Amino acid sequence: MKRILTSFLIVSFIAGCSIFAKDYNLISTSYRAADRLLKGVRDIHHLEPRHNGVYTKQPILVTSFVNIDNVQQSSTFGRIVGEQIGSRLAQSGYKVIEMKMRTSNVFVQERTGELLLSRELRKISLQHDAYAVVVGTYAVGKESVYVVAKLIRAKDSVILSSYDYNLPIGPDTKRMLRKQR
Repeated sequence: MKRILTSFLIVSFIAGCSIFAKDYNLISTSYRAADRLLKGVRDIHHLEPRHNGVYTKQPILVTSFVNIDNVQQSSTFGRIVGEQIGSRLAQSGYKVIEMKMRTSNVFVQERTGELLLSRELRKISLQHDAYAVVVGTYAVGKESVYVVAKLIRAKDSVILSSYDYNLPIGPDTKRMLRKQR
């Protein structure tokens, strides 16, 4: 009887671990992603002195992160990750353009957030003299969400830096991913 009870408790504990996954601190994870994007750029630029490889006075556009399976779809998760990365860039002294304030040349669906059309990238970047654009995708797995963040040079769409990471799908993350629109 004692073995059966012990076995039951062990199985319950193991099953409970996946049911009660904890969320990572999304803010610190997004800030780390922004820091890694900037560090990656610094490592590939050697010609001109720049703060972390990108001119701090040249604007950076930041978009909502989108579902990899439908790049015209985002979620609360995708929108907040983009917002937090933009926030970290601004805190680091970069000139960040708020895309939600613009509606022309940006594909905007109700409650989806700002989704930059690649064919409009050059036009928008010229209007703002933007050096780069932060874009990202995410894929939802069974227990994790996988995120790819990229810093793209606006004038020619060259990827300057990228950072891949994953987060466990805890209750907060699950809720933010639930209603993808």
